[in-house]
Amino acid sequence: MALKAIAVEKLDTIGQVRAARPIDLVHLAKQCLGDENLEVEVLRLFDTTIKTYFGRLELAASYDDLALNLHSIKGASAGVGAWTIADLAKACEVEIQAGRPLAPERIADLGMAVEEVRGFIADMLGKQQD
Repeated sequence: MALKAIAVEKLDTIGQVRAARPIDLVHLAKQCLGDENLEVEVLRLFDTTIKTYFGRLELAASYDDLALNLHSIKGASAGVGAWTIADLAKACEVEIQAGRPLAPERIADLGMAVEEVRGFIADMLGKQQD
């Protein structure tokens, strides 16, 4: 029990240390080996992925649906460096694994983070086409 409390506490402090941008562009560049065209393609794919899985999360009616969608959101977000989304999804996972119900406020917070990242991606992709 104490270990779970420590894990949640660590998750809360991790979010405060992370980069100010919605996506850590240095992390993304490393993941794409510096290939800017690949970065753009990964961002497009991530935008579609996060929209799809968050939509499914909002409609989830069972523990399994919640767990699968949260885990997918967390993994995809960590892959591109969308740390806020990854951290929020992880905190939600910890809550449901501990048997606590997922508060609607948690989903709303995650939704705001998703929209922020999607707006950031739209701005970046718009600048790429100019």
